Amino acid sequence: MASNPPLVPRGGRLGTESAAQRHKQRRRNDLAIWWREIDRGLLLIVLILMAIGTAAVAAASPASARRLSTSKVRLDELHFFYIHLRWQFLGLIAMFGASMMPRDMARRAGILLGFAMLIGLMLVPVAGFSVNGARRWLNLGMSLQPSEFLKPAFAIILAWILSWRVRDPGLPAIELSTGLMGMIAVLLMAQPDFGSTILFGGVWFVMVLMSGISVKRIGLAGGAGVAGVVLAYMFYENARNRIDSFVGGGTAFDQVDLAQRTLLGGGWTGTGMWLGTRKLGLPEAHTDYIFSVIGEEFGLIACAIIVALYLALVTRVLLRLLDEEDLFTTLAAAGLTAQLGGQAFINILVNLQLFPSKGMTLPLISYGGSSTIAICLGVGFLLAITRRNPYIKRERFSLRQLGAKPREQRR
Repeated sequence: MASNPPLVPRGGRLGTESAAQRHKQRRRNDLAIWWREIDRGLLLIVLILMAIGTAAVAAASPASARRLSTSKVRLDELHFFYIHLRWQFLGLIAMFGASMMPRDMARRAGILLGFAMLIGLMLVPVAGFSVNGARRWLNLGMSLQPSEFLKPAFAIILAWILSWRVRDPGLPAIELSTGLMGMIAVLLMAQPDFGSTILFGGVWFVMVLMSGISVKRIGLAGGAGVAGVVLAYMFYENARNRIDSFVGGGTAFDQVDLAQRTLLGGGWTGTGMWLGTRKLGLPEAHTDYIFSVIGEEFGLIACAIIVALYLALVTRVLLRLLDEEDLFTTLAAAGLTAQLGGQAFINILVNLQLFPSKGMTLPLISYGGSSTIAICLGVGFLLAITRRNPYIKRERFSLRQLGAKPREQRR
């Protein structure tokens, strides 16, 4: 007589293996859904820019290492390159982790991050420490710059507030967003950080403009912006010095002039990697002025390709938003893109001596700690917010719907 197979207790080894298999299958399904819904073109552009940044920091690292070495401590020529690889690895983890969030979870995470960084920004004047004369960092076991992490969160908070107008056009969404922008501007200018103030203001203006405000309010916002710059020039020394330096023209000893000379020093094709010499006298070669190092060692053609990649990134997001029906998604994605693209083009224009010096890194390319992780986190939020099922047809969203009376009320 054949014996019956042994019974396995409930919760035994076979049950455990089955649960593990179900968990693996669920993870595979989640990854398959993520890969299907993610904007793979946008992800490819971001990864290409990060790869260019790896090569660029490797080229700029010797100049910064020599400049910061002392008689007692001599830095390895690839010191900043090795550290940059670590920050990029952490940034990729943050980017892919954020991109796997559902849209609602990404919105909640952005809002919570924003309020946490606002508190951090308030603590900077009290508990922060200074670098190069600016108090912008908190010491939390590692250096943390709250304003960098506030950038992507600011776009999400602003989109959340402005999207209230869809449910109730009478809510003071514009006024609340203006008050938030004003509070952030005061905290940033106290550091001082005039460059980030301009960037936040630009993102705010783009998002308020897209939220469907009247032409009169657009004119008032533009006038307020001009008045703010004039007042900053009159009463804010940091802004006045930067504007005077830009308008009056630089000298051979100004860092912006040195950056332009370095940028043009390699011609169209560049001197070759590690063969540039002008970069050796350039301050912050691996951060603020890395675009000039790229110009010297890889040539103006490489610089043009980088500009084209940033333009492609912005265009890619805007084209994806053309048939988006959700106002929060439209505003948040546009705000995150404006922040990323705006920072990139401000940095490039500074290197070309076409914009006052701002102390702003080139996103996804420059060396950075907080900035690298924060920018990658912002890209992750952007990828999460623009995720969509390719099999669902979408009706195009029109900003004209904002403020319009329902059809029953028009009768």
